[in-house]
Amino acid sequence: MHVLTFTGTDPSLPASINTTLKAELKEKIKAKLNRHLAMAIRVFLLLLLFLSSSVVTFCLYEDQVGLMDWHQQYIGKVKDAVFHTQKAGRKRVVVSTQENVVASLDLRRGEIFWRHVLGPKDAIDGINIALGKYVITLSSEGSILRAWNLPDGQMVWESFLPGLKPSKSLLLVPENLKVDRDSVIFVYGSGSLHAVSSIDGEVLWKKELATEGIEVQHLIHPRGSDVIYAVGFLGSFQIQAYQINARNGDLLKHSSAASPGGFSGEISLVTTDKLVSLNAARSTLLSLNIRDGEISFEETPVSDLVQDSSGPVVLLPAKLTGVFAIKLDKVVMFIEATDEGKLQVVDKVDHAVAVSDALPFSEGQQAFALIQHEGSKIHLTVKPGNDWSSNVLKESVVIENERGFVQKIFINNYIRTDRSHGFRALIVMEDHSLLLLQQGEIVWSREDGLASVIDVTTSELPLEKDGVSVAKVEHNLFEWLKGHMLKLKGTLMLATADDLAAIQRMRLQSSGKSKMSRDHNGFRKLLMVLTRAGKVFALHTGDGRIVWSRLLQSLRKSDACECPTGLKLHYWQVPHHHALDENPLVLVVGRCGPSLGAPGVLSIVDTYTGKELKSLGPLHSIAQVIPLPFTDSTEQRLHLILDADRRAHLYPQTPEAVDIFQREFQNIYWYSVEANNGILRGHAVKKTRNHEAPDEYCFDTRDLWSIVFPAESEKIVATVTRKLNEVVHTQAKAITDQDVMYKYISKNLLFVVTGAPKATGEIGSVTPDESWLVVYLVDTVTGRILHRMTHHGSQGPVHAVFSENWVVYHYFNLRAHRYEMSVIEIYDQSRADNKDIWKLVLGKHNLTSPVSSYSRPEVITKSQSYFFTHSVKTIAVTSTAKGITSRQLLVGTIGDQVLALDKRFLDPRRSLDPTQAEKEEGIIPLTDAIPIIPQECVLLWCRGLKWKLALVSWQVGMTKKLAKRVGKKRVIKEERNFWSTAPLAADMIRICCRAIKFRRVKKVGVMGMEGWWVSLVEDDDPLTDWERRKLVNCDFPEEMLIQNTNKEHGLLFSQSYATHALKVENLRGIETVPAKLESTTLVFAYGVDLFFTRLAPSRTYDSLTEDFSYALLLITIVALVVAIIVTWVLSERKELQEKWR
Repeated sequence: MHVLTFTGTDPSLPASINTTLKAELKEKIKAKLNRHLAMAIRVFLLLLLFLSSSVVTFCLYEDQVGLMDWHQQYIGKVKDAVFHTQKAGRKRVVVSTQENVVASLDLRRGEIFWRHVLGPKDAIDGINIALGKYVITLSSEGSILRAWNLPDGQMVWESFLPGLKPSKSLLLVPENLKVDRDSVIFVYGSGSLHAVSSIDGEVLWKKELATEGIEVQHLIHPRGSDVIYAVGFLGSFQIQAYQINARNGDLLKHSSAASPGGFSGEISLVTTDKLVSLNAARSTLLSLNIRDGEISFEETPVSDLVQDSSGPVVLLPAKLTGVFAIKLDKVVMFIEATDEGKLQVVDKVDHAVAVSDALPFSEGQQAFALIQHEGSKIHLTVKPGNDWSSNVLKESVVIENERGFVQKIFINNYIRTDRSHGFRALIVMEDHSLLLLQQGEIVWSREDGLASVIDVTTSELPLEKDGVSVAKVEHNLFEWLKGHMLKLKGTLMLATADDLAAIQRMRLQSSGKSKMSRDHNGFRKLLMVLTRAGKVFALHTGDGRIVWSRLLQSLRKSDACECPTGLKLHYWQVPHHHALDENPLVLVVGRCGPSLGAPGVLSIVDTYTGKELKSLGPLHSIAQVIPLPFTDSTEQRLHLILDADRRAHLYPQTPEAVDIFQREFQNIYWYSVEANNGILRGHAVKKTRNHEAPDEYCFDTRDLWSIVFPAESEKIVATVTRKLNEVVHTQAKAITDQDVMYKYISKNLLFVVTGAPKATGEIGSVTPDESWLVVYLVDTVTGRILHRMTHHGSQGPVHAVFSENWVVYHYFNLRAHRYEMSVIEIYDQSRADNKDIWKLVLGKHNLTSPVSSYSRPEVITKSQSYFFTHSVKTIAVTSTAKGITSRQLLVGTIGDQVLALDKRFLDPRRSLDPTQAEKEEGIIPLTDAIPIIPQECVLLWCRGLKWKLALVSWQVGMTKKLAKRVGKKRVIKEERNFWSTAPLAADMIRICCRAIKFRRVKKVGVMGMEGWWVSLVEDDDPLTDWERRKLVNCDFPEEMLIQNTNKEHGLLFSQSYATHALKVENLRGIETVPAKLESTTLVFAYGVDLFFTRLAPSRTYDSLTEDFSYALLLITIVALVVAIIVTWVLSERKELQEKWR
């Protein structure tokens, strides 16, 4: 077959014909290309429409939960525990802790069934179980009694028990005592004895004992009787007993006995009618007998029981039966009280020992447990109460040395399969961890020492040294392709349940977040955490797991250091030039006592291995630690430690460090705050060294300046300064009309807040006229006050944060009865002339001139105050690697959540009617309050305006339960949970109100990072009763809708909670760490719980999200190429057919 084609012009034809052929050929080629392009565009649009209809939301999928954050719940060091192991229901143990937590733990795995964190001033005094279904807690020095439902932890009732004066708190829940078919709970607190109904918490009767002057130590209920005994001391020489009718509170009998040697104030209950105490000299044991309300006692010198005894005797608080324990010269002795009142030693233990209370385990039999240490083993022994020579159980368990000694033990019995009695032991370790022992093994353990974090710092992970093999590359490539194919199936909603599980598993593995090496974005780090127990933990930021832990020897109780306390963590060595050969080190600073003059202790810890390389102490007192900006040849950082006598000690104590310090000491200044005396002082090192100093590393200091606040009108409330490692990108701040303002950047600025001395109590304790706050900006080198401002009618507590050239602080306004947040920005006027372009060209500017604190600065300040709806516990600010990204305030609210608040809301330049230039700069219109909008209110407000869809700012979550409550009938195909409280992988989410299916929302415009112009679909469905009630309860400010032309679109501003719907119970601090990626900052919040996340205040403008589908992008490109080829072939065929016509 011959094909006729035109490949050029024919010379034999006329020129006009050739020209005509060329024109026709050009038109055909042009038409052909247009057809190809049109078909390619149609295919691309169809493909794009298909893909866009598949990807319906930008929020977090269910299988993405936990990729960027983690949350860990703890309870703290256990004080008391009660087991509940009945056949019906789950086996559990109810505990109360030093962190004011009451919790129910699963005995099988140690998980938390439920817990309640009481307030910081609501310490738990006692805990018990009543009626087999109520958990009874006594707190607040015996003034609050609560009953919690045992299965789910819901509060059943609460009773307030007022009294006359503070006293010891006692809780007694008798087993077989009923008053009118009601079980009775006896509570002694605030000098009063109460009988409370266990059913409804009603106070049945009350007996005042404070008027008698007695200090009650024990409540005793003899089994089977209707009386209770209140036994206590009257002064130092008399013991008294009150016999009270348990049914009506009538006083039946009152008896007393006096001892010439006095009483030590300690008393131990041996049986229901026998008690033991010590005399005032702690050399004689007093056996007390209470029979028919009468008291008698016998004296037994300790020397008669123990030969060659010396030192004071300590009466241990163990509740045994017929036996009590004393401690003498590090030896624990168990002494039996016979029926004749005689005392005899039954056993001595030289090792560290912990003793449990007596436990009834069968009819008429009781047992108790004791634990002894021997190297890395602990020996658990259970003895019957009536026969010390025999053992019911004896086991040995190997425990890590890093947990320290056993401090408390609680036992519980169970019936084995052979009908014999078995025992389990709940033990509290020195590092505050909790372990359950059963059948010679550790069933589970909890690291509850992490509930008492004192300080936090970070450490880089080691560099990756190992190479990568070819096989590993091929395997990773296969896994990469497989993972992206599964992601594609999930995106197209074609994935099965097994595929979704595989996607979640692959994401957790491929993210590399748990690797023990650095990543190029700087997300993987080690969190170095110091706890109250003196233990240092290294937590991986990827998943929060414990890499290592170390109980520091320098912070353990010893003869030289009776009451050790951890203070601070500091960088000691951060290797840069030898990063492959040397490990980073941290300096742990502690003190042997609560007072400022107590001896100090220092430890140097390897952050990679947890090894304690060096321990110093006890040494001189530690009042202040100043990290210096100098390092020696080994990259160890110099530190100046100030003692209580105002002497400076240099560390590390090497000749090289002394040489460096002597060269630079003239540029070293610091300040001290004497809050009780109302004095600020500036200090420096003396030029001449005092030869009477203890060593060559000790230097005398001198006072440079002092500021004394008048004691009758001002008392120092708070001080705050900038972080030493904060990075400022630029000093210039561009404003409207192409103008520039220069920030006053100085690391020597100190923000000081003083208040009226009368207003140091609770909020509302004084009138507005008697209260005020005065804020100062002070240069700590010269003592010069740069700015002063007074807030009349305001009261603390004050929480503040200082960053760059601005400070934000939070306080209470008594006149307005609302909290306020104020901002102060300070600018350098001496550089204002640099805006002249000719001075910059001619080199007459002063941009390179040094800034000295001794030259009087020309500064101006701008300030503004706003109402704030929340009470605040702490405030922090985000930090990034280069300081380019805009800042966010991280506000720890009274609800134990972390609010991420854009700094633009606290801009002092906000005005009521900003100009167009100011709007372009991002200045928000001025309002009297900062809008903090709960998520439910956002949704319901949209529903109130009959908006069906709302596009709100990023990192706002919605639970599936809430989605159902607001009328959400179904969530996409297969009920996939698109509503998650975990952080978002994309920049925004779509919140759907009353939508049966997702619909597209047209975004009209963008303003900043928190405001979005949205076009919405009207919803004619009426509000439900639940929505209407919730909408009334939402205090929704009008300024949230900045501009509202009609009910179809508007500009929404909404704040995001960095913790989402989670809580960091008893929130104490927020730590921010910059990542290598400029857009991202790492946030760690700690309290009873721990929470870690990554924030991008200006969104992730410098990276793709982790869930970006590269496979989908590749498939799209391949599909376009294939579409172009196919359309080209089809076009060729069509053109050929047209030519043959």
